[in-house]
Amino acid sequence: TAQSATSPAPTTVAANAAGDTATVRRIVARLDAMPPEQARLIASAAYTLARAANADLDIGDDETAVIERELQAHDGLDEATAVLVTEMAKLQARTVGATEDFVVTRELRAITNPEQRLDVLRGCFAIAAANGSISAEETGVLNQIARELDIEDAPLNAIRSDYHEQLSSVQEIRRLAGGR
Repeated sequence: TAQSATSPAPTTVAANAAGDTATVRRIVARLDAMPPEQARLIASAAYTLARAANADLDIGDDETAVIERELQAHDGLDEATAVLVTEMAKLQARTVGATEDFVVTRELRAITNPEQRLDVLRGCFAIAAANGSISAEETGVLNQIARELDIEDAPLNAIRSDYHEQLSSVQEIRRLAGGR
């Protein structure tokens, strides 16, 4: 019986699956070894970031990369763990979405200080701007996240001003003004 050129040998598939499973188990063990407060913080921050990415009902590769970078930069995760946590958060944001949004954001607010909440909101803006434009839908979700995190108008507006040129409404006004 000849093995198909496109199919790997059964032992290769089993070896790859076993290697993948061992990798996933190591990552899960690392998350399990974290203090529960740290794991809750990472999970709620990752979900909130994925929520921002899913505002337009599509989480692109560019947004995924920003989530992973945010988790590595602010939560100190290694790349493999950040990738796994990101994928888990994206799946949750896509499947449970609106039913969990407020609950998770309230949890995040309860376990973070104001600076951490601002960091998450900045990350949400960076994710929304990852494709070069922040849509009206994304702006609405960003505003909702800011309200749920109890972020006052002044810091929200400061973050928004950093992304002024990526706002789709500003881009449309510039396009129309340039067409005169």
